[in-house]
Amino acid sequence: QVQLVESGGGSVQAGGSLRLSCAASGYTGRSYVMGWFRQAPGKEREGVAAIDRRGSTSYADSVKGRFTISRDNAKNTLYLQMNSLKPEDTAMYSCAADLGGMTAIQALGALEGDFGYWGQGTQVTVSS
Repeated sequence: QVQLVESGGGSVQAGGSLRLSCAASGYTGRSYVMGWFRQAPGKEREGVAAIDRRGSTSYADSVKGRFTISRDNAKNTLYLQMNSLKPEDTAMYSCAADLGGMTAIQALGALEGDFGYWGQGTQVTVSS
């Protein structure tokens, strides 16, 4: 059974940085496409960043140049480095993984049901 556990969220002032981690167990991380998604109160879930089996990445326009997704296959951990945070980045951030062959671009725009596994999420709050 695949389990995903996020950590690293918190409260930070605008312009600050956070690094989110998603620790995976129950599978070999290299075989999965993985992504970070966020949902703010009253808004729909949106894709933030994704990384596919080949290591290709894709980002939402709103975070390009500020966020970086990466994975450490030896540690089975997915990361999201978030710099220059803005109040509009405030949301619950969740990681997701799937065995399918989605590319990073496809994964970024995928629906919740397209991913087989989801974490519980970690809250990020950015104050102005």
